[in-house]
Amino acid sequence: MWSPPQSYQTRPIAVLGGGVLGRRIACCWAAAGYNVNIREPYLDQQIDANDWIEANISTFTSSMNNIPGQVNFYTELASAVDNAWIVFEAIPEVLELKLSIFAELETQAPSDCILTSNSSSFKSSEMLSSLVDEDTKTRICSVHYIMPPQIKVVEIMACGFTAPAILDFLVQKCKEANLQPFLVQKESMGFIYNRLWAAIKRETLMILSEGVSDAGVVDEIFKSVLGTRYGPCFMMDHVGLDTIANIERHCVRERGLSDEHTVKFLEDNFIEQGKLGFKSGKGGLLSPRSL
Repeated sequence: MWSPPQSYQTRPIAVLGGGVLGRRIACCWAAAGYNVNIREPYLDQQIDANDWIEANISTFTSSMNNIPGQVNFYTELASAVDNAWIVFEAIPEVLELKLSIFAELETQAPSDCILTSNSSSFKSSEMLSSLVDEDTKTRICSVHYIMPPQIKVVEIMACGFTAPAILDFLVQKCKEANLQPFLVQKESMGFIYNRLWAAIKRETLMILSEGVSDAGVVDEIFKSVLGTRYGPCFMMDHVGLDTIANIERHCVRERGLSDEHTVKFLEDNFIEQGKLGFKSGKGGLLSPRSL
């Protein structure tokens, strides 16, 4: 029978990847009082992530009375996961990279450490083939955070082998961290929200690809009708068009869809020109001055 990691209250949390979502995950848990180790190989990303956390952590702590934990950066995975009670994988949406990471985690993370993936398109069950020990699978699940970073919704989904008690434990811990967790009842590519978002995203790209409208108009009508703060083009630029393309590439394979108006459209018109959205400074679906 599964039991919580020993002395987890005093052990660090590890986040693999200091990108847009990785730094947000770290900020959430540091605000809740946990020390957080971020494994980020690139120094410029470490600096950007640290600056973002310092600028935003007060908004996460405003509704809690915790003293924020420390955030430390590491280039090596072994150092980042040393004594961690939970790991959040938030690396690029490339399955081969995730398989490699989970194989490393099996040998380098503590044996009672919960191993989670933040992937929005790959199910955690797709990351098990590189594992050796069957018991490791019982500690693996998906914990998916939503963009933009201000949204506190978290989707939690089993891998098919996850110890049920882990899911209940994570729901409790997320609530304590001022997050809003939702359990996904059946393993599904895209969880709950991302399946809804995928339809909006795909239709938005088709509108642009077919020349029906431009990004600014799409966002304006979307916000006006639905009363949202952001439109879908802004959201995709915020995530990064290279990440959007990786997610769509997987969806195309999984569901037998055409990639003409999604992956190819993004590659030919934006990614090859370095127009990745917020992260590139060259604009994306929206022009640089609109971001």
